[in-house]
Amino acid sequence: MKINFLSSFSNPILAILAVFMANPIHIFAQEFPPKKPITMYVGFAAGGGTDTAARIIAKKLSENIGQSVIVENRAGAGGNIVHATVAFGPIDGSVILLGSIGPLSIAPHLMKLNYDPVKDLAPVTMGVAFPNILVVPSESSIKNLKDFIDQSKRDPGKITFASTGNGSASHLQGELLNVLANIDTTHIPYKGGSPALIDVLGGRVNCYYSTISSAMPHIKSGKLRALAVTSSKRLDALPNVPTIAESGYPSFDSSNWYAFVASSKTPDVILERWNKELVKVLTDKDISRDLFEHGLFPMPGTRDDLKKYIAKESQVWSKIIKDKQISLD
Repeated sequence: MKINFLSSFSNPILAILAVFMANPIHIFAQEFPPKKPITMYVGFAAGGGTDTAARIIAKKLSENIGQSVIVENRAGAGGNIVHATVAFGPIDGSVILLGSIGPLSIAPHLMKLNYDPVKDLAPVTMGVAFPNILVVPSESSIKNLKDFIDQSKRDPGKITFASTGNGSASHLQGELLNVLANIDTTHIPYKGGSPALIDVLGGRVNCYYSTISSAMPHIKSGKLRALAVTSSKRLDALPNVPTIAESGYPSFDSSNWYAFVASSKTPDVILERWNKELVKVLTDKDISRDLFEHGLFPMPGTRDDLKKYIAKESQVWSKIIKDKQISLD
């Protein structure tokens, strides 16, 4: 004979207690923000683009919700360590991560991870995006993207491009153009953006898919020439520099991006509140201005928007990694 667990309690207080014992999380899921400091994790060292975005956003978020929001940097393994930390961390809303393109859509196709970005991390909202700029030294004979493509076809393998490492966005963007333009340029990986930029400025490497913040001072000083932008739209700061898409490769649309995620075990009600609060910050005109000044473009949206975007990015880079046989070696 089956017994209805709740019906065995004649006292309504005991019945409520039984519900709590069965699923205690949902009793307190409505509490937001939690009554303790909130940690916003970043998977890279202080001073970089992710850290800058996180600190701008965290300050306003703290003001809005009346709770302390602490940015904590946990660098290592290209950001994968902190992504795993959050995936299996607290689920009460006290922890959120400003994740990045690498761990969320590239790394799963390059290495074995101890977490699954799709199963173990829940999308909250896109944070910010920023395109790269294909640049060459000002002394280069390459004057525009057409020159770049033409020279690459005349001398296969002779044109070299720097990146911040195997499997990085700057590497994969170069490989994507190789595929779409049917050219052969040679990848030269570096351990970070600074050494890559130094060798491009010195003429030891032909070009580099650089971040806006790194390239812009040298473009303004005349040391670098901007050939094209990797996003689908031109930059306001460089209105005369075309996109790769409008230069004959319409499917080329690639930006670096940071997105907010949390443990997938976090109750939906908390994830929805996080989305609401973060979208409110990202649409604030003062915050948008501050982010723009650092070359970062706020991209708030729904949780489903981010889920679809990560899936799309994962599909694009998975194919490039497979077709070009890219590895971390």
